Amino acid sequence: MKIRTLLAAAAALALPACGGSPEPADKAAVLPAGESLKLAYTEIADMKAVGAEIATRDQAEALARIPGTLVGLSVRAGDTVRKGQRLGMIVDSRLGHETAAYGAQAAAAEAEAVRARAELARAQYLYDNKVYAKARLDQAVAAARAADAQAAAARSQQEASAAAAGQGAVLAPADGRVLSADIPAGSAVVPGMSIATVTAGPPVVRLWLPESLAGSVRVGARVRIADGDLPGEARVVQVYPGVSAGRVRVDAAAPGLSAAFVGQRVTAAIEVGRRQALVVPRRFVSTRYGMDQVDVVTADRRLSAVPVQVAPTLEAGSVEILSGVAPGDTLFVPGRPS
Repeated sequence: MKIRTLLAAAAALALPACGGSPEPADKAAVLPAGESLKLAYTEIADMKAVGAEIATRDQAEALARIPGTLVGLSVRAGDTVRKGQRLGMIVDSRLGHETAAYGAQAAAAEAEAVRARAELARAQYLYDNKVYAKARLDQAVAAARAADAQAAAARSQQEASAAAAGQGAVLAPADGRVLSADIPAGSAVVPGMSIATVTAGPPVVRLWLPESLAGSVRVGARVRIADGDLPGEARVVQVYPGVSAGRVRVDAAAPGLSAAFVGQRVTAAIEVGRRQALVVPRRFVSTRYGMDQVDVVTADRRLSAVPVQVAPTLEAGSVEILSGVAPGDTLFVPGRPS
């Protein structure tokens, strides 16, 4: 009887466990302390990657003006020169002989002019004393004038030959630095040959754009230079109207830009308009095992790590998310809200 009573009591205790209602579902997760951001499109500058290099506004060529032999070159690449400074000397021995010959001709013409003037003085005296007729005097006057003219022409020819010899001096066309001076002394040169190349004007970042972008670039547009290539931000100062080989030349100025390495290639992107993009503060993106990721808040308020592809923007501390998330997603970063 006692055993039956114990069994009944155990059965009574087991009934609520077998036939009771189910336990309530888990409550939604609670996010830790941090900052959340709901993604939405923002209008930003549309940047296009282009080729660029450090250059100067202009480049001046110091050219040979006469044929001859380059007997000396006093500068080399990297030297700083002033406008009008003599860089080298070209000598043509033929010009020296020509100048000497013209000098002899000028001396002969001057002697003839002296003789003609003496003859005129004598004719004038005889005419005044009624010995020569007026026609004889006129003849002497014409002969003296012709001799003077021939002497002046000979002197001018001699001066022109001497001036041509003086054009053998190679002068700097502008203030700047010598980029190249590769012709060695003793070389034969011809008129128009470049003896040295000199920078002229302020240093600029020179960009080459496809002609399809020519109408999208304006003066004042921002140019982003890769970190470590150049200091500060560059802005477009001139868009050249000509198209060469399907490309348009654009110059941009940057503060602190130096012309120490003209021709250095740099990585650049130029603003060509506006577009919609997903832009977030850089603190919302973390890099784990070499991959960029963001924490996305799910519907049940849990965090899900999602890999994304990002790109830099012109705004410091912000990045553009190219893929991995969509507008309306909520990003989360742990820590104290900023």
